Amino acid sequence: MKELLLALPRLARMLVSLAGDRDVPTAVKVVLAAVAVYLASPIDLIPDFIPWVGYLDDLVLAAVVVDGVINFVERPLLLRYWPGSPESLDRIGAVARRLARWVPNRVKSRIFGGRRAA
Repeated sequence: MKELLLALPRLARMLVSLAGDRDVPTAVKVVLAAVAVYLASPIDLIPDFIPWVGYLDDLVLAAVVVDGVINFVERPLLLRYWPGSPESLDRIGAVARRLARWVPNRVKSRIFGGRRAA
């Protein structure tokens, strides 16, 4: 989890770059836009003023999206925008996958349409 927090600026840069790339599927762009709006919105499932727990929904949602993007977008496209090594992206993906386990698979599969990009 600490590695994920330290990698947030690189991860944010990669996700913004992916959102602007023509080769990225529209479903991914919609998910990235929706999660950006949710994270910026003052309305949350768990209010942020509750210490530590208030940010849990944001953290889990971000992990689900990162895990989905890593699994849905083709690896060469991800690596085009990832400013670190492929191994560091794999480690970030592993942390995101562990956090995303809290969300039922049926919910996660609906976020990206349940299929990997061609």
